[in-house]
Amino acid sequence: MNAKSSAIVIGSGFGGLALAIRLQSAGIATTIVEARDRPGGRAYVWKQDGYTFDAGPTVITDPACLEELWTLSGNRMADDVTLLPVHPFYRLLWNDGTRFDYSNDDAQLDAEIAKLDPADVAGYKRFLEYSKGVYQEGYIKLGAVPFLDFTSMLKAAPALAKYQAWRSVYSMVSSFVRNDKLRQALSFHCLLVGGNPMNTSSIYALIHQLEKLGGVWFAKGGTNALVNGMVALFERLGGTLLLGEKVARVTHHDKRVTGVVTEAGKTLSANMVVSNGDLVHTYGLIEGSPYAAGKVRSLRRKRFSPSLFVVHFGLHGSFPEIAHHSILFSDRYGPLLNDIYKSGTLANDPSLYLHHPSITDPDMAPAGKSAFYALAPVPHMGTAPVDWAVEGPRYRDIVLGRIRDLLIPDLDDRMDTCFHYTPQDFSDDLGAHLGSAFSLEPVLTQSAWFRGHNRDDHFPNLYFVGAGTHPGAGIPGVVGSAKATASLIV
Repeated sequence: MNAKSSAIVIGSGFGGLALAIRLQSAGIATTIVEARDRPGGRAYVWKQDGYTFDAGPTVITDPACLEELWTLSGNRMADDVTLLPVHPFYRLLWNDGTRFDYSNDDAQLDAEIAKLDPADVAGYKRFLEYSKGVYQEGYIKLGAVPFLDFTSMLKAAPALAKYQAWRSVYSMVSSFVRNDKLRQALSFHCLLVGGNPMNTSSIYALIHQLEKLGGVWFAKGGTNALVNGMVALFERLGGTLLLGEKVARVTHHDKRVTGVVTEAGKTLSANMVVSNGDLVHTYGLIEGSPYAAGKVRSLRRKRFSPSLFVVHFGLHGSFPEIAHHSILFSDRYGPLLNDIYKSGTLANDPSLYLHHPSITDPDMAPAGKSAFYALAPVPHMGTAPVDWAVEGPRYRDIVLGRIRDLLIPDLDDRMDTCFHYTPQDFSDDLGAHLGSAFSLEPVLTQSAWFRGHNRDDHFPNLYFVGAGTHPGAGIPGVVGSAKATASLIV
């Protein structure tokens, strides 16, 4: 591509920003078109009552994949973003009072495992060796490779077979350790990218090696401070970001896309269009194309990941005993996953991810106060057609009740501010099909070539990036998808 090339990127999530930076660094004049009033997509932010509330994601791993975006143009990430280490990575809590701190400190971790079952210390070491292998094959070798044809999938098959990729994360973990709480501790990670531990490919065990090697980090100022740093780099490189411009349709002629028209009537043309938006929504924007209409129909038949119910709240006081990242497990690990992924039941005993950013960065809350968000995986709107305007306040009380019972008995007295975000909001604000929080469910039959392609099969100048494409959701996943897509363009 020469310097006269131009690109339009729909959506300013991590994937869209990462790709836009790569294109702009390569001399391709790039414009990001964002529907909302702030950049970030799922990594949106609210400033309320002196608090900074990140919409998510809040777990930053593999900082090297982000640093690379700056080094492309001889810049340094540290000039725009400050990353702070998080320790422990996660504090895992069960209703019977069991507490497990998970980190990459080998001696501490061995001691934590021994408290659950001394026999599992050796089993964990074997699991880590397995994790190292799938990390090399699944992330290092294939994480940023675009799978455009079935042949590329066949080439990857021997490695996938070697590591028994057809088995689930939970099944594979269970072959190494016997304590049930430790099995939960070593398999819950795929929930953070939309996967069910009971049927997500064991390849996702690579997350453990990713964290062990690169650590777990938090951006000072919140995840959206990382977004703002990426925007600053993109604009310094000469890129254009348009906010509050929702794309109404993608224009096309013959077998090429030609640009976009926004709801406000703005027409933009470019040599290529890239979507960081929802796959179903994006193909729905290509009006008058039988191919795109067929694509919408086929995508709707696929399995989509669950949604999330998120409660953001600020409390009076400080909570040094509550870790930055906590997981509050339900007593029903497997049955609860069935509720979320299969039956569409809204559980009264949800497992929660509790985010406490002000423990790491006090500026996330006013002086003498603390910022939190509690996230419960819930069924998407296809399996649970819930009226969230009615159900939201009730479910917020259930979520806060779990935190009150397990961690903060006087939560109600300390409450300063509170609001919640539902699957309906994911649908309305992000165009997410069925309110899914992570796009296609990461099962083996929807991975690599079976996932959304980084370049469309029909329109050769239409590209995709983000959670619906290979390798999937999560910051390293969507930043990897941007690298894969860029390799097809630059």
